[in-house]
Amino acid sequence: MQWLQKVGHLTGQPVGISLTNGQGTSGILCGTSNGKLLVIEYLYQAQFALKQYDFYLIQDIHGFPHCQNQHPLY
Repeated sequence: MQWLQKVGHLTGQPVGISLTNGQGTSGILCGTSNGKLLVIEYLYQAQFALKQYDFYLIQDIHGFPHCQNQHPLY
């Protein structure tokens, strides 16, 4: 579980999560608790949910890249 070493510096940041079943998800990483990864995910309109993923379901975690040279639309 090399991804577990990333949790400390990614906590509070937007992340993409690769799951072992080939799917993925994204949200704000809240940390870990009792063998689960805690992530706030957007649901709908102004609704968010704290999701919990068992460690064995996680393949990898990646922080979102920074925006580069984006020009505002007028």
